[in-house]
Amino acid sequence: MATVRVIDKTGAELRTIDLSDAVFGIEPNKQAMFDALVMQQASLRQGTHDTLGRTEVSGGGKKPFRQKGTGRARQGSTRAPQWRGGGIVFGPTPRSYGYKLNRKVRRLALKSLLSQKVLDNSLTVMENVNFETPKTKNFVAMMDACKFDAKTLFVVDASEDFDNAWLACRNLPNVLMTTVEGMSALDIANADMLVATETAAKRIEEVFE
Repeated sequence: MATVRVIDKTGAELRTIDLSDAVFGIEPNKQAMFDALVMQQASLRQGTHDTLGRTEVSGGGKKPFRQKGTGRARQGSTRAPQWRGGGIVFGPTPRSYGYKLNRKVRRLALKSLLSQKVLDNSLTVMENVNFETPKTKNFVAMMDACKFDAKTLFVVDASEDFDNAWLACRNLPNVLMTTVEGMSALDIANADMLVATETAAKRIEEVFE
């Protein structure tokens, strides 16, 4: 069993808990992690690139010169691709770059990333993130007390009272808060520190076991 410490909002260690090896203790599958990250980044591409083909550029209605007798190659339009100002051949058009991975591969990737965080000592469990008021300075004080000075991902359970915490941290540049259901491979990989509430950690085990 993977053993991690449980801390409070002052950074004090309350106890340790054992996390399931089936979720937090597997051997990370590099191929699954790579595939999941590439898939998610591909789906973020806008795909709005567009070029004009010869049927879309303006002009070119008149034959530039007569067919025969000039000694030049015959031309039918000044908007053919070989002309300056002509259409683009096989240029990019709007498209979606998104695609899907098998569900088992996506789950394996998430478990691999969680296990990698445990191996790197980058996973911490916090008792809760309940705040009485949505004050950013209180959230920053908690971050300083816990020594979370890098990119940090907070994972909470949807049943918890985290509204004030979410409002307090949403303007902080290196902080992201998400629920267990909204957790993504890219968010986990991009974070230097993963902080899950105790309820969220149990929920992750229920979802992925």
